[in-house]
Amino acid sequence: MMKIENLTYIYNQGTPFEKKAIDNINLEIKENEFIGLIGHTGSGKSTFVQHLNGLVKPTSGKIFINDKEITKEGLNLKYLRQEVGLVFQYAEHQLFEETIYMDIAFGPKNLKLDEEEVHNRVKEAMDLVGLDFETMKDRTPFELSGGQQRRVAIAGVLAMKPKILILDEPTAGLDPHGRDEILNQIQKLYEQGDMTIILVSHSMEDIAKLVNRVIVLDKGRVALEGETREVFKRSKELEKVGLGVPQITKFMQIFKEYGNDVNEDILTVEEAKQEMIKFLRRESHD
Repeated sequence: MMKIENLTYIYNQGTPFEKKAIDNINLEIKENEFIGLIGHTGSGKSTFVQHLNGLVKPTSGKIFINDKEITKEGLNLKYLRQEVGLVFQYAEHQLFEETIYMDIAFGPKNLKLDEEEVHNRVKEAMDLVGLDFETMKDRTPFELSGGQQRRVAIAGVLAMKPKILILDEPTAGLDPHGRDEILNQIQKLYEQGDMTIILVSHSMEDIAKLVNRVIVLDKGRVALEGETREVFKRSKELEKVGLGVPQITKFMQIFKEYGNDVNEDILTVEEAKQEMIKFLRRESHD
């Protein structure tokens, strides 16, 4: 679905402040994947995802979506924004209209769609993020909770019907309730929709719970890449680039190091619970 070839981006090229933010990245992203993009601060995550919907043009390299190059000069950005939707950190800062309906409808209206199609897209997008259309469409988004505002912002991107949805730290700054709301909606989006999702996050727990493939960036390069469980097995390599593994994974690894016969290939608390039950049953029979 998306192919990235030799992607490089240099800030302030040709000046004393020159810095290579993206360094020769080569990747393929397949249809309907759920990808976690991780890396410490300054690893190039945000710069990288901004290339994927044309906000930033590469210094060199190419990006293709379904064999169509999106990095060439003169590309129709309307086409690109329908293919790739990007939800920024603190997405509620993107809200500006008087009502929730008007805010979500802004993008579809700019596509010159008829009123019926705009209406249908707004309703569908609100349903996808768990906002009741009839009771909320005429409310102002600025009286909502942080988590609800962020859902409105995500709905505005979904109303464009992108094939690829990129979420850059979608839970940043939210309280635990708002954070859980957003993560649950993202999981439902992936389960219900025909969509590729790229989730940028600092939380190893969130990545482990949600995604099926992980890409690790370090100093603008791909340091690790693979199926989620396989990447989190490589805790030593992750530590070298300033990252860790989910706390429950680390606990199981240490528990095994102390001579306990358990599977350390664990990503969630629920998996750990089941593994510990098996371990205790074996111990009681010995």
